[in-house]
Parts: sequence; C-alpha cells; structure tokens
Amino acid sequence: MSTLILASGNRGKQREFADLLAGSPWQLRLQSEFGVTEAAETGLTFIENALIKARHAAHITGLPTVADDSGIVCDALAGAPGIYSARYSGEGVTDAQNLAHLLHAMTDVPDVLRTCRYVCVLVYLRHAADPCPLIAEGTWEGMVAREPRGEGGFGYDPVFWVPEDHCTAAELAPARKHALSHRGQALRSLAARLTAAS
Repeated sequence: MSTLILASGNRGKQREFADLLAGSPWQLRLQSEFGVTEAAETGLTFIENALIKARHAAHITGLPTVADDSGIVCDALAGAPGIYSARYSGEGVTDAQNLAHLLHAMTDVPDVLRTCRYVCVLVYLRHAADPCPLIAEGTWEGMVAREPRGEGGFGYDPVFWVPEDHCTAAELAPARKHALSHRGQALRSLAARLTAAS
C-alpha cells in the first residue's frame, strides 16, 4: 500500500476519510504522526487553504498528501461561516460553541430562507513542489435546523438538515452520509482521478 498523508488533525475527518478510502491502495496517515503542526490558514477561499495545508504537510513529510478545506455556507449570512467554519466563534473553540454561535446568528431567519450548503475542496499533491495538484470539489445542499439533533458526525452535522431524508446529517447512518456528503463527493472524484493517473 502507498502512504497518503492527511493534512489535518481533525479526528472526525480522519474517520470519514478512512471509511471512504477503505479498499483503496492507500494507507491513510495523519500528519501529526510525522510531527507536522497545523498550517496557518491564511487563504481567502477553500481552495487556497487546502493548498496551503497540503504543501505544508508534503514539505515536512516528503510524502504524497491530501488536504481538505471545508465548511458550511449559509445564504442568509452572506456565506458565513464559510472558510471560518472551524473557528466561527473564536480560536480553539468546540463544535458545540460553533453550533450555538450559528444558531444565534440565524435566530430571526425564517425557515424558507435557512438554505445552506456544505462545501469541500480536496487537494492532492504528489510532492510539496507539485505544479499540477489534483483538485476535487463537492457540495451538499441543506437547511439550517432550529436546534441540534442526532449524535453522529461532527462539526455542524447536528443542525445540517437534509430535506430528502427528513433528518439532520448527525442522524444519518454513516453509509448514507458518505453517499450524500460534500466530502464523499469530493473524495470519490479525487479517487477516480488518482486511479486514472496511476
């Protein structure tokens, strides 16, 4: 198997990537196993931040790296939290704190205007100086629920309402979530491109 570095310290993302890569020729390893610290996300877009994280981890490990930048984009909030989803209510905060901050910001938004989407951009680099990164994207349309529901998933999943399933992302079975999710879409696209390129 070939080692693939995941440029993230997020355990929730690690679980999702591991599930989605099951049966592939890749052995997923977290950047922290190689002493790689988190990169400063100074970009203004999902793709910029994914590239920053991927180049940082690939430079230190010398191994092929995949990085994800993702978040929830709310139409009523002009796209917020967007690229700041993980730190929406401040640095070093918990998922619960971010959820509470989002629900407070959406308090007066009527149900019909609570549209949102999860966005995921994945970047794969063969090495740190790779001039032709593989880039894959996925989006998952939903609504912001009025209160958290469900114990599964992570991040904003307890308030990400999935209309076709009449539940939140946190209430979906893992297989169903992977089939629908922004990250699942992006990773399937990336995996197909990696297979075609090999």
